[in-house]
Amino acid sequence: MTTPPQLTDRQALCRNRARAARAPALFLHETARDEIHDRLAIVNKEFTKPAIVTGMPDFWADVLPGATLVEDAETLALDPGAHDLVIHAMALHWANDPVGQLIQCRRALAPDGLFLGVLFGGETLHELRAALAQAESDMRGGLSARVAPMAEIRDLGALMQRAGYALPVADSVPLTAAYRSARHLMQDLRAMGETNALTSRPRRFARRDVMARAETLYANNFPHGEDRLQATFDLIFLTGWAPDPSQPQPLRPGSATASLAAALGTEETKLKD
Repeated sequence: MTTPPQLTDRQALCRNRARAARAPALFLHETARDEIHDRLAIVNKEFTKPAIVTGMPDFWADVLPGATLVEDAETLALDPGAHDLVIHAMALHWANDPVGQLIQCRRALAPDGLFLGVLFGGETLHELRAALAQAESDMRGGLSARVAPMAEIRDLGALMQRAGYALPVADSVPLTAAYRSARHLMQDLRAMGETNALTSRPRRFARRDVMARAETLYANNFPHGEDRLQATFDLIFLTGWAPDPSQPQPLRPGSATASLAAALGTEETKLKD
């Protein structure tokens, strides 16, 4: 087996999270928590052995009473078949091997157990990415890895299938926040523990002329009202079940006993050979 590329510097990520814990800004975690509660409320099943995979255990500890808290390490401390619910909370976007994380969560589920994942998706911070990229190109003639890449929703749905989940679903909850400046946005990212932890990140602070140019570009291109800037956050929710014979199964192709035309009350038009 080949080792997946190390996109994330784990030590830097843990350092960022520890710094954020001193004065956290976790409004996006709060939104994710509320969404998860809403989704669990419509599931006609009682969960008695939940586990939560997270890099922010202090926040997620009280989300589900009695849940097992698991660090989002490369190898998850989850026993096979031990849980009827596994939540991967706001950490999968930092995983070096997201498919491996999904597979480990599936193996930890008992038959017909539920997986719920929430992470940042591809539209997250697209304004900041564009401003930083243009500023570095203008001032230095090149680009640096300053914002982590985020997966697109269609790709995440495919990952769920690869990981072996039954009835996989991926959907998006877009959020828009308003900030006084790009610097205020970056201060919030720091307080979320979401600053740059890429292995390929620059080890020096961005030059002042680059940051000044980025702030100007951000303000000119992404205003929100008269004196605010727009920042987009894209929360992707992944849902899937551990396979079980009791779950609905797709019919064999060609086994239908009624036509769609009959159901719609229309006349069927046959295609030419």
